[in-house]
Amino acid sequence: MPKEAPKNAIRSAAQRRRQQGKLKTTITFSLIGLVVVAIAIFALTRPRPEPLSTARMALDPFYGSENARVTIIEYSDYNCPSCQAWHNSGVLQKIRDSYGDKVRFVWKDFPIITSASPKAAEAGQCALDQGKFWEYHDLLYAKSPVTGINDLKAFATQLGLDPNKFNNCLDSGQNSTKVDQSTNEGHQLGFNGAPAFVVNGQKLIGPPSFETLKSIIDPILAITN
Repeated sequence: MPKEAPKNAIRSAAQRRRQQGKLKTTITFSLIGLVVVAIAIFALTRPRPEPLSTARMALDPFYGSENARVTIIEYSDYNCPSCQAWHNSGVLQKIRDSYGDKVRFVWKDFPIITSASPKAAEAGQCALDQGKFWEYHDLLYAKSPVTGINDLKAFATQLGLDPNKFNNCLDSGQNSTKVDQSTNEGHQLGFNGAPAFVVNGQKLIGPPSFETLKSIIDPILAITN
């Protein structure tokens, strides 16, 4: 009898280990199942983007007249310090004050500086859909760098945008294809940094001064007068 006890103890210990192993396996598969269900629920409830129309893909926010003799296009990133500095410099306002409708200024998203930049660009496009692009654009630069989606949504509410429309637009990635379009355009032009500009086809790398832009604009207007 004394010799049988260790064997029984060994068998009992082995059985306990097997039972514990089965329990761990059951718990693991249960957790995996819960994760799969959660992912499925998220996929089903997440807003789905509507395909953008040709007209929307061609729409870029701008100041000035569509018939302006000079067009300045800026490829820029809301989380770019140099872009923010140029925005704060007042060069654009000076151009507008000096030339009025003779110069058209166009914004193109070029979100290449941070991982949060593309979503900020999408948010700007969502604001454009509600007619408040420039107000949102200015607020993003005032708060730059912006990294959180909740902040992007809070800014929309601050500006009086419809929060449900804005949040659905942002969460669904509604305007991601528009942002991708302008980003690819910038790369095709050979831009590797922001900001970058095109003035009637002439490329400018980096933030230009008022004098630099004036030296390009004046000869063009002189010829077309």
